[in-house]
Amino acid sequence: MDTVFKALADKNRRKILEILKEKDMTVQEIARHFQFTGATLSHHLSILKGANLVIAERQGQFILYSLNTSVFEETVKLFINIFSRK
Repeated sequence: MDTVFKALADKNRRKILEILKEKDMTVQEIARHFQFTGATLSHHLSILKGANLVIAERQGQFILYSLNTSVFEETVKLFINIFSRK
């Protein structure tokens, strides 16, 4: 769970997750929403993949990124449980 929290700690990674809620996208499509370099985007996607929040699937010459809804839902449930105890 620590890797999930590390991934969510960055506002750019949270924005990537928000973007992927709309639809699955290639890295080029995701990059249109940001001003940083491709290397920086690759780093953010790597952290999101490591936390299992994003799934990368090769489709021909492209890699399609999608939100891993099962892990995302579990994370949301955890947050709800944490904040409902207060």
